[in-house]
Amino acid sequence: MIDTHCHLDATRFDPDRPAVLERAWAAGLHGIVIPGVGPHDWEPLLELSRQDARLQVGLGIHPQLLPELPPEEDEAVLEHLDALLSRGGAAAVGECGLDGPSLPGAPLERQVSVLRRHLALARKHGLPVLMHCHRLHPALIDLMKQEELPEAGVLMHSYSGGVELARFYLQKGCHFSFAGPVTWAEARKPLDALRAIPLERLMVETDAPDQAPTPHRGERSEPGYLPHIIAGMAHVRGEPVEEVARRTTENARRFFREAFPPPSR
Repeated sequence: MIDTHCHLDATRFDPDRPAVLERAWAAGLHGIVIPGVGPHDWEPLLELSRQDARLQVGLGIHPQLLPELPPEEDEAVLEHLDALLSRGGAAAVGECGLDGPSLPGAPLERQVSVLRRHLALARKHGLPVLMHCHRLHPALIDLMKQEELPEAGVLMHSYSGGVELARFYLQKGCHFSFAGPVTWAEARKPLDALRAIPLERLMVETDAPDQAPTPHRGERSEPGYLPHIIAGMAHVRGEPVEEVARRTTENARRFFREAFPPPSR
């Protein structure tokens, strides 16, 4: 099993990060993708990955961070990102994307401009993109109709949209990752999409420390809870848990270009 989106560098893990990782490996995980959200993350994450190949990283600017960054520095920050990606060590570009609640501090024009640059960097460096989209799917669809997507692919992180949106993203070649909400009793719209998405386009994530699955809802999430999410996905799709675990792991290995070491026997 591979957790394709886990903010392991979040401060909420500072007290017990080694124990969190031990629980993850004990739960059967073979790898974790840690998405960088801003320039302060990038170098430490690359170092973390150098220390343990089971930890792969993405480098990007999260749209929720843009209000904290001076707009006049966008170009310099993106050039720094380009330079780091040129050195190697990153498995993806992102987390990046569009975020509706962040519009007051980061207007849509700026968010779209920064996302375009992320897509260009992914094309340049042959890397996939970890895509965040919250309450701005119409704007993302408009962008995807205009922009060439990276050949390495786009992963719609913690997908929460409906079936019709999913059909558009499928036509664009996107993959989809689902998190803890697929286990929540009130979940509806993303479950309909989950049933409609071919298994070869699916991956799984915890988005830890957020979105903990049942039976840990309301607590800090962690990568060791990934089996609960896989079980929830299998239940929704009416497929064996073992098959969903195997296929989503294969998909993640292929999507991240075999960046993870093979599991030890």
